[in-house]
Amino acid sequence: MLCAWDSFIHLLPARYRDKTDKLGRQTLQEVRMRLGLPPELVFQNERYKLDSPVSVEDMRQCINFASQYSPWAAGTLRNGYITAPGGHRVGIFGRYTTHKDLGWSLQTPSMLCLRVCRDFEGIASKAAHISGSILIIGPPGCGKTTLLRDLIRLKSQHGAGNISVVDEREELFPRSMERLCFFAGEHTDILSGCTKQDGIHWALRNMTPSSIAVDEITAKEDCDALLHAGWCGVNLLATAHAGSRHDLFTRPVYKPILENHLFQTLLIMQPDKQWHAERINT
Repeated sequence: MLCAWDSFIHLLPARYRDKTDKLGRQTLQEVRMRLGLPPELVFQNERYKLDSPVSVEDMRQCINFASQYSPWAAGTLRNGYITAPGGHRVGIFGRYTTHKDLGWSLQTPSMLCLRVCRDFEGIASKAAHISGSILIIGPPGCGKTTLLRDLIRLKSQHGAGNISVVDEREELFPRSMERLCFFAGEHTDILSGCTKQDGIHWALRNMTPSSIAVDEITAKEDCDALLHAGWCGVNLLATAHAGSRHDLFTRPVYKPILENHLFQTLLIMQPDKQWHAERINT
């Protein structure tokens, strides 16, 4: 298991770091900071509260640490999150306002969810030799991104050709000091910071990929771009939010990719982070 743990700890105000480091270095999943309440450390089967209540200044400090005081990084606040150094993700709730032509902007934060990014090599080994396009599904927080990362890495090493990764949120292969935090495979090319639609288009035009990988299909535009890639003969590796196979097939946003048999195999995640493979009938 790999984790840029020091990067995560330094997202927190100083008074919370020692206790969080002692309790959470190996197994912590999230820190939830709610205004006026003690921070909550979230593990797979338990929660632990720290002592001192969270202030607005604590939250602003976390946001500044996560964005590294960068207006470009803080710009993703309009989408309710920041991807911090090491691939850790800070989800932000609070009071937002709208500005003409500028979209949403954060006025006052009231809740932060700091998710630890960890890498587990080998967890996708049973899927590494599955041919065709693969869709990973599961509920939030079950490990879809982690499984996809390892699947990309293994296929890259096992002769699956060039893999183009469109890493919109820099969560699959985050960077620290311009170096990848996690090994991506020798035949993997990573494009980050752009939309999935644009990235898929650029990959098809410029990188001659055998496969294209994206995390979190959430919109019609994502599905349209994937359909175009599939029609160009490219294999796809992707994740989507769905609690079950039935849930996936009843969601309108996924209807075009399912009706066109874009994916041949589902990897279905469970809340305990275990998974199993199922073929999609064509």
